Amino acid sequence: MKKKFRKKILGKKNRLRISVFRSNKQIYAQIIDDISSKTLISSSSLEKEVKKNNKVKQSYEVGKLLGFKAKKLNLDKLVFDKGKYLYHGRVKSLVDGIRHTGIKI
Repeated sequence: MKKKFRKKILGKKNRLRISVFRSNKQIYAQIIDDISSKTLISSSSLEKEVKKNNKVKQSYEVGKLLGFKAKKLNLDKLVFDKGKYLYHGRVKSLVDGIRHTGIKI
């Protein structure tokens, strides 16, 4: 399933990919340029800017932090790669935080 989805989004020159990893306690997100195979920006719930709330609120703040970092690099359109995770709960909250900053996904 993951390979089928990534096949559609990999290699897009005009859009970068947001990859997410969710563990039991933390959430990590990064913006990846697949053409040059480099991570441009990363953010996680371990950063000092993220307040220690419940996990859903932390995910929202991680998304906002990632969105503000992307705005500094003038990135406005991104593709979201949810990987093996369902789109609800913390993953949805992360995307809502990114969209809050004005980035289109």
